[in-house]
Amino acid sequence: MRLRSRKARSVPEQALFGGGGTAGSSTPKANLPAPASKKDRKNAGATLSAWPKTTRRERRKHDISGSIRGLQASAMKTRCAWCGSDPLYVAYHDEEWGVPVHDDRHLFEMLILEGAQAGLSWLTILKKRANYRKAFHQFDCARIARYTARDSARLLADAGIVRNRLKIAATIQNARATLAIIEEFGSLDAFLWRYVDGIPIQNRWRTLGEISPTTPQSDAMSKDLKRRGFNFVGSTICHAFMEAVGMVNDHTTDCFRHREIRAL
Repeated sequence: MRLRSRKARSVPEQALFGGGGTAGSSTPKANLPAPASKKDRKNAGATLSAWPKTTRRERRKHDISGSIRGLQASAMKTRCAWCGSDPLYVAYHDEEWGVPVHDDRHLFEMLILEGAQAGLSWLTILKKRANYRKAFHQFDCARIARYTARDSARLLADAGIVRNRLKIAATIQNARATLAIIEEFGSLDAFLWRYVDGIPIQNRWRTLGEISPTTPQSDAMSKDLKRRGFNFVGSTICHAFMEAVGMVNDHTTDCFRHREIRAL
């Protein structure tokens, strides 16, 4: 068998891996730094222990400054005149109102909440929204449709929601009617978005005074829902619902959200 001759390692290889020296000579070693002294290690540890504390202070200062800048920028934005200054209302206007919704549970929730608002302010409903979700099992219409007299009594005793007997009864009835629509059309989304042909209506109102409380589309939706057994679904309620879930863009043109919603 022919053996291959082994080539001598180069000088760098000798320094890293050893070998290659003459007999009796010491093996070349890599030029590594000497181990840190005990004093150096102690000083380094003290520096590192102080670093996180400084970082937290600086990060806190930076976060506060960023929050102030964010609030200032938010205050400078022009919004729809109805929005007001309540933080909950502002957040609803800026993040939710007018954004197209296609989730059945969310659509059902908004239809129920718009009906619950009748005779009240929308801010009152927003403040009770979390309680509504808890009381009505996250607006699971299949579960609500099975509510009994015991559930009705529970809801009438719940101070976290609007304790109106007719509105509570309407929610249960509307859940049952919603299940029938889903059975027929496949989803509540498919049924409701027919009234705008599946495409949001993009209005260009300059002032609130130009916006009508009802439209031919809301009239048609209201009439059809009532025929199917829904309650608290008048045309005004349906129009407010259509605005909320993005079927209609009714942000006034001076509002910063008008263009953003239009681009969705």
